[in-house]
Amino acid sequence: MKLLLVEDDQTTLAYLSKGLREQGYTADEAGNGVDALHLATTGQYDLIVLDRMLPQLDGLAVLSALRAGGNRTPVIILSALSHVDERIRGLKAGGDDYLTKPFSFAELQLRIDNLLQRATHREARITQLCADDLEMDLVGHRVTRAGDDIALQPKEFQLLRYLLEHRGQVVSRTLLFEAVWDYHFDPKTNVIDVHIAKLRRKLEAGGRSQLIDTVRGAGYVIR
Repeated sequence: MKLLLVEDDQTTLAYLSKGLREQGYTADEAGNGVDALHLATTGQYDLIVLDRMLPQLDGLAVLSALRAGGNRTPVIILSALSHVDERIRGLKAGGDDYLTKPFSFAELQLRIDNLLQRATHREARITQLCADDLEMDLVGHRVTRAGDDIALQPKEFQLLRYLLEHRGQVVSRTLLFEAVWDYHFDPKTNVIDVHIAKLRRKLEAGGRSQLIDTVRGAGYVIR
């Protein structure tokens, strides 16, 4: 499981990072809101631990931007602001949990584990993915647009599934390559572009609207 740890106090950040790595997690770190938003929107994380008060960009502003962009990654807010109104603000902004400082590491770990278990159970129940008039049946391994069947090759199906699972998020070529081919990305290869082009031709056949957008220098996204 990969986490994003966002905390401007370097002592606290080092403490959290060390403790969570000892529990088997991998973690990226950010010390301000701008870096946090960049990492959260360009990387893939199973959970984000987000400090409430950050330099450059407030934690709630980071959270609101993520949710507005369709990012549904579970978020635990850490904050010295313990008043009930502040907790409500954090949860309304899209937080999944709110833990006030000071806190015990054992409690944070338990909350992380609980949120990850819930997220896993939600994912396990998903049998269909949709965007516009496109539907993907994960059980029947079938893709349709406006009710018409679209025959996809296995890699095309996996590419489309990954993009739909991360709908609203710009997914880089590196992430697609590692997720679908399970290799480290070689910047000299154009295999992603070739498969995306084939996938687009099939999805847009008959004058259908474009579903997969290219974000220059960043990757691909289904809005």
